[in-house]
Amino acid sequence: MTVDRDFLARIQGAGLITTEVLYYMPAHRSLLQSFVWQTVDTAPAFPRLQAFLDHWRREIEAIIHSVHVAHSDWAGPAKLRSVDGQWVLN
Repeated sequence: MTVDRDFLARIQGAGLITTEVLYYMPAHRSLLQSFVWQTVDTAPAFPRLQAFLDHWRREIEAIIHSVHVAHSDWAGPAKLRSVDGQWVLN
């Protein structure tokens, strides 16, 4: 039986990260573009993210403007919260 590598990483303490890379192409420096990527990685070093960004800098012509990272280190079911209220928009 094969076990998913990301599942094993989550069991060992890694968390889901969502990364947004804002970048621009050298020929269009006034136009920012967005690339969103999700993976499982270990905080605070984030070795998979570091490898991804190193690859980007070496192999991709697009120039990184900024990188935003959201990290969730808890493996389990999503939390649900009951809301008693209603918003009405015209």
